[in-house]
Amino acid sequence: MSRAFVTGLRGTALSADERAFLADAAPWGLILFCRNVENPDQVRRLTGDFRDALGWNAPVLIDQEGGRVQRLTAPHWRTYPSGRRLAGAAAVAGDLKLIEDVARLIGDDLAAVGIDVDCAPCLDIATPGMTPAIGDRSYGERPDRVAAAGRAFADGLTAAGVLPVIKHVPGHGRARVDSHHELPVVDADLDSLAASDFAPFAALADLPAAMTAHLVYTAIDADRPATQSPVVIERIIRDRIGFDGLLFSDDLSMNALKGTLAERARATLAAGCDIALHCSGDIGEMVAVAAEAPELVGKAAARAERALKGRAGSPHDDADGVLARLDAALAAFDVAGV
Repeated sequence: MSRAFVTGLRGTALSADERAFLADAAPWGLILFCRNVENPDQVRRLTGDFRDALGWNAPVLIDQEGGRVQRLTAPHWRTYPSGRRLAGAAAVAGDLKLIEDVARLIGDDLAAVGIDVDCAPCLDIATPGMTPAIGDRSYGERPDRVAAAGRAFADGLTAAGVLPVIKHVPGHGRARVDSHHELPVVDADLDSLAASDFAPFAALADLPAAMTAHLVYTAIDADRPATQSPVVIERIIRDRIGFDGLLFSDDLSMNALKGTLAERARATLAAGCDIALHCSGDIGEMVAVAAEAPELVGKAAARAERALKGRAGSPHDDADGVLARLDAALAAFDVAGV
């Protein structure tokens, strides 16, 4: 029986202590970062060894958005534009399907090395003064355009057999500080949030998985970040937005959250997140998080099972054509200067 957390690892191969930890703690999945990546053969071996240690085809996650946020990159993998640049190029070219096709190529890259969950697309609305931690990861300022771009990106991943994870619900675009380092506080009123920040998530609420935002919305719960707020999770994410898929926390190691790793995991799961995400690869922290993670049962287990049914797809049959369209659209976007 899996337990309700996803873990990171220290390096590019499983150590003996990590292998023993995986067999004992039974995390639901693994998340990879640049420190875990050298080349395709090595990543394929690592994902296989992880699954062997658990004894089942457990999910492997990564952040592969394009732009600044891509863990598989040159020289062994193609690099892709940021969300902002991709959406802008597709708009200038009048080719929304370009986003779907590019995402399918990203999914093909992931599936080829045993990665079957992509923590993308980013549905956060761009706002003046937003933290650079979001920046050009956002598809833009208009909720309808962000939703359309996000839908296309998610469809492309799904076609490749890779599970998309929409983030950062219910919206990170108004944050003025980086939640990796401190806790953002958003003072916007509920009507403004619903009309803008929540809207892309509501439009994509049928998708199978989402990741929370580590920030405080004073109009909803002034005392707790969304990740650890049962009010935000139940009243906003589940009820108002209508999302009933698998809900991951953002990384518990981020400094927006307070307390020990055990305390962070406990509060996150108690608030209603289905899966606690821990990314550092520090074995002591991994043990502490695992000790707080219950077995994945009930609604959370049903959501996880439903989400994993999306891990079936096939490679794009015209990668060269997609890349040619992308190059032309980016060139037109640069000329347009928008």
